[in-house]
Amino acid sequence: MTTTSANSGRAGARAEGGARRRGKGSPALASERREHLVRLAAELFAEKGFQATTVRNIADEAGILSGSLYHHFDSKESIVDEILTGFFDETMAAYRAEVEAGRDPRETIAGLVRVAFNGLEPHRAAITVMQNDWNYLQGMDRFAYLTKSEDEVEKMWVETIAAGQEQGLFREDMDPRLTYRMIRDTIWVAVRWFKPGGRLDAQSLGEHYIKVMFDGINTH
Repeated sequence: MTTTSANSGRAGARAEGGARRRGKGSPALASERREHLVRLAAELFAEKGFQATTVRNIADEAGILSGSLYHHFDSKESIVDEILTGFFDETMAAYRAEVEAGRDPRETIAGLVRVAFNGLEPHRAAITVMQNDWNYLQGMDRFAYLTKSEDEVEKMWVETIAAGQEQGLFREDMDPRLTYRMIRDTIWVAVRWFKPGGRLDAQSLGEHYIKVMFDGINTH
């Protein structure tokens, strides 16, 4: 499932070594190495699960000693924190923009769906970690923002669905919170089978989902 092989990790390590000879200790190089390690770790977390992945696994994938990893991160929790923070910062900003745009509830829900599907490719690892390790991470104080962010997202969706019901755009016999959670889960689970570069890209997949969600599969 991972798109990163051990060979690519070792290749990255060789490139890192060459870069070090060209400019050891520069902030730009340190940032580049850090980003490289985050990408490798993200793929391992998505493939093996956060709890099952060790610092040694990440170091081996990167082709470095475990101790070298601690020059950039003090723990694997710090790495997954960076992965999830990046995902939530980008996604929350996009969700808020959709809600604040002031369109009617149907258009707003469609926009929220597009935001969710557009995150499948760039944030595949973060979404997979959330699905597999959410309960475990929630138990740590440093990840309290996960619950806070999820509550804010749910509030956006539920209020928009309820507004659509009040305006006669959505059926009144649906529970807004249950409807949101069913939509959320069916979108996020797509990360397990969606393959970038396939017949449909994430944007086309989102449009297909919107069509099924609003129009159903029955003929009209």
